[in-house]
Amino acid sequence: MKPPAPAAVGALLALALLALTHLPPAPEHSLLPLPASAPPAPPREAAAPMSAGQAHRRGLPVPRTRPQQEQAPGRGRRRRGLERDIPHIPPWLSADDLQKMWLLSSGQVVSKSRVPAHGQIMRVRLRAAGDDAKGDAEGDVTPASPEGDCQDGRCGLIKRPGDLYEVLAFHLDRVLGLNRSLPAVARRFSSRLLPYSYTDGALRPIIWWAPDLQHLQDANNDQNSCALGWLQYQEMLQPHRPMPVDRDIPCSSIPRSEWSRLALFDFLLQVHDRLDRYCCGFQPDPSEPCVEEMLHEKCRNPAELVLVHILVRRSAPSRLVFIDNAGRPQHPEEKLNFRLLQGIGSFPAAAVATLRSGRLQSLLLQSLRLDRELWESQGGAEGLRPLLHTIDRRAQILLRHIQEHNLTVFEDSPR
Repeated sequence: MKPPAPAAVGALLALALLALTHLPPAPEHSLLPLPASAPPAPPREAAAPMSAGQAHRRGLPVPRTRPQQEQAPGRGRRRRGLERDIPHIPPWLSADDLQKMWLLSSGQVVSKSRVPAHGQIMRVRLRAAGDDAKGDAEGDVTPASPEGDCQDGRCGLIKRPGDLYEVLAFHLDRVLGLNRSLPAVARRFSSRLLPYSYTDGALRPIIWWAPDLQHLQDANNDQNSCALGWLQYQEMLQPHRPMPVDRDIPCSSIPRSEWSRLALFDFLLQVHDRLDRYCCGFQPDPSEPCVEEMLHEKCRNPAELVLVHILVRRSAPSRLVFIDNAGRPQHPEEKLNFRLLQGIGSFPAAAVATLRSGRLQSLLLQSLRLDRELWESQGGAEGLRPLLHTIDRRAQILLRHIQEHNLTVFEDSPR
C-alpha cells in the first residue's frame, strides 16, 4: 500500500493535538466515590440513633471506583442507591451526610473569602461535579458570604492542617448518634484561586458551612448564638429547677439534654474551648493559650467565666451545633478535664450503650475508612489505632464516672 503523504501525516497530528487541548481538566482528587447529581439536601433534624442490629454490621471495604450516577428523585431512594453502589455504608451516616461529604471532597473551588478574625481559615464556594457552570466559571473571585453565595449550602471552611482531627470528631459524633457536628472531610487542594499555602500538598480539613448558624450581633462575641456565663450555665443544669421559658434569658431554648450531649462529646475529645476556655479544670502548661492570654487567672472568680462557641441554627434553635472540634488527642490521661462534666446528671442512652459495647474503635474504623485521604495519610487502621485507643480509654473513664456518681441515661425523644 502506498504510504501517506507527509502533508497528510502533518494534518493528522495537528488534529490530534487540537483534540487534546479541548479535553476537560482532571478534577481535584476526590475522597468519596459518591454520586453528585443533586445538590446537598436541606438541613435534617438528626439521624436516627444506631440500633443494636445496625451496630453489628460488617466492616466497610475501601471503595476504589466511582459508581455510575443515578437519578435520585427522593431522599430515601437516594440513600438506597448509595448502598447499592458502595456496600455496607455505615448506618449512622445519612444520605444528606454523604452528599455533603461528596461536595466537600470533590467540589471545584469557584470563589473564596477570608473569615473575619480567623486569618488561617478560608471560606470557599464549591461546585459539585456534574453541576451546570452558570455564573461559576473558574477565576470568579467574588467573595463567598454567608448572606449571599453560601445560602444554598454549597460552601465549606478550609482549616489548618493541625485541625485535621475535626474529621475524626465528625465521625465520632455520628457513631455515637449525637448528630450535632457539621460534615467534614480531609482534602488536598490544587485550585489556582487559593493561596500557595493552601495548595502546597498539605492535607487540610474542610467543614461544611451551615448557612443558618445564628450569631450574636456583638462583634466581640459573634462566635455565640447566646451569651452565657459559667454560673448561669450551672444554674440551668440544676435537676429540680424548671427550664426557663423567658426568651430574654440567654440560651433558654436549649434543653438540658443538649448540654449532656455536648459534655460527653467534649470530654471524649478533650475540647476545652466551649465549656472551659480558661483551663480551670486542669493545671495547664505555661505554653497553653489560656495561660499566655492570662485567662487562667480568671478561674479565681467564676462570675467572670463565660462559655464560647455555643451555637444553634435558626432552623433548629433548641439544638446545639458543635464547631471547632479538633480537641486534644495528645492530652495526658492524668490531666483529663472533668470540669467539662460538672453539673451533668444524665447522658444519652444510645451513646452510652455504644461506649459500653466495646466496639467503639471498630465502629470508628468502619466510618473513617470512607475518608480515603485521611485513612491513607494516617497509615490506615494500624496508624489510627493509637488515637482511637486514647478515645476508647477516655470512654471507659467516663463510664466509670457515670457509675461512681450514680448518673442516669435518657432516651432520645422521637423526632
